[in-house]
Amino acid sequence: MAISASSHLNKGIKQVYMALPQGEKVQAMYIWIDKELPEWNFDGSSTFQSEGPNSDRYLVPAAMFRDPFHKDPNKLVFCEVFKYNQKPAETNLRHTCKRIMDMVSNQRPWFGVEQEYTLMATDGHPFGWPSNGFPGPQGPYYCGVGANKAYGRDIVEAHYWACLYASIKIGGMNTEVMPAQWEFQIGPCEGTDMGDHLWVARFILHRVCEDFGVITTFDPKPIPGNWNGAGCHTKFSTKAMREKNGLNKRHQYHIRTYNPTGGLDNARRLTGFHETSIINDFSAGVANRGASIRIPRTVGQEKKGYFEDCHPSANCDPFAVTEALICTSSERNRQQALPVQGLSGLDLQPSKPLLILHLTPPLNVIIAITQRVEYQGSCCFFF
Repeated sequence: MAISASSHLNKGIKQVYMALPQGEKVQAMYIWIDKELPEWNFDGSSTFQSEGPNSDRYLVPAAMFRDPFHKDPNKLVFCEVFKYNQKPAETNLRHTCKRIMDMVSNQRPWFGVEQEYTLMATDGHPFGWPSNGFPGPQGPYYCGVGANKAYGRDIVEAHYWACLYASIKIGGMNTEVMPAQWEFQIGPCEGTDMGDHLWVARFILHRVCEDFGVITTFDPKPIPGNWNGAGCHTKFSTKAMREKNGLNKRHQYHIRTYNPTGGLDNARRLTGFHETSIINDFSAGVANRGASIRIPRTVGQEKKGYFEDCHPSANCDPFAVTEALICTSSERNRQQALPVQGLSGLDLQPSKPLLILHLTPPLNVIIAITQRVEYQGSCCFFF
């Protein structure tokens, strides 16, 4: 099994330097995709976000977290990206999401996500799988314990503790159906906090995996065949829903929104098998794991609470997902929403091979959202 060369470095040597006092300076690691921190800029041409002759992009701090890698008083700073003309970058979905959330703040929208991911060796083979074959079939791995069922628990628990330190609203984790596949839960979060906390939790996961010499992928279907894919089930409710029940349907709009490729990625996952619904069909059911919308049994009985949207792919942008949910559930915003083209122009046949891997809209570090297929370099500032 291939792991990165950097994982073999003597970590004790680094600690000699990390133990040095830093005086009154505070390191702020900008993670870009707005508080009491200065705006900064970066070379957008190096992240395919601008042309070389006009490359500078602005980083505007949006949310701040404790830094689990450098510890207090240092910070992780999640940022929005703006172009040279002070307009939001095309991939800055937080900007419009915040505008929508501010419009409906009186509805108190709550969100919770189940972020699935897969641990991979640096050669692209799932972590812990036999180098020239496959592990035993799915069945004993979900919420399993034991060296033959849980692959990489040290990584998962390190990530969980790092998120707790950072004050991320992480609420749980578990092994998933496919070996080397895991899940962590974020929420409940209100408004744009959902996207802020999930993006930073993803960033922390990538950094922890880097220390262990492995890779994490949010690909919706990393291994073809009779293996479960990875999603980002999203739970949602408003103040009114928590008092009475109600649902609305805009299926095609949500399918396009819940995946960075407009649904193509998700077509490999939403096949009607492996606890998924069929991508072109809308369905809802109480305690139904194969439905588009799952209504928890207690909610079905009490006629109030939340529902779980099972469509979002593991590599979704949470700002796009939460904005779509609030727009569909809110009559006021639904009337203002732009019409969305249907799926007729897309070939969403699950059998069509798609060579798309690690397509999460990436974080860059100085955290900002881009459409690169991998995380970029880092930059730290001292104030």
